[in-house]
Amino acid sequence: MIKLYSDSLKATEQIGQKIADKLKGKEVVAMFGGLGMGKTALTRGIAAGLGAEDCVSSPTFALVNEYEGRCRIYHFDMYRINGIDDLYATGFFDYLDTGVLIIEWSENIVDALPEDSIIIRFERGEDENSRVITIEGERFDENFSI
Repeated sequence: MIKLYSDSLKATEQIGQKIADKLKGKEVVAMFGGLGMGKTALTRGIAAGLGAEDCVSSPTFALVNEYEGRCRIYHFDMYRINGIDDLYATGFFDYLDTGVLIIEWSENIVDALPEDSIIIRFERGEDENSRVITIEGERFDENFSI
């Protein structure tokens, strides 16, 4: 587990780009954190780091946005998911092992996340714009640097 600190959206995007360097193409990136914590900014950085040129936005109403880079990227928003039936309706399980799945509001589907998911938690830092970003996953240890 590592802790990183961000003081801006740009810094959060840069962290996302570094995360992308460690991805091979079939991971689940599960993000936890409240509204406005930087989950979509981190996703923009990951997508850019994976070579996607699309404009990344929150898939709040679409539930999933797809982007193409060096692998397929599926950006999920699970904010409105209230149980396993809702999750099945998104087609979530059909996406596993087909690309990188980046999931906002993973706290709503925690029991359905694969065991080897990369877990990213956002907490507010010392001021309104700063964030503490904790990453758990086998490729993210003390040797990971920004």
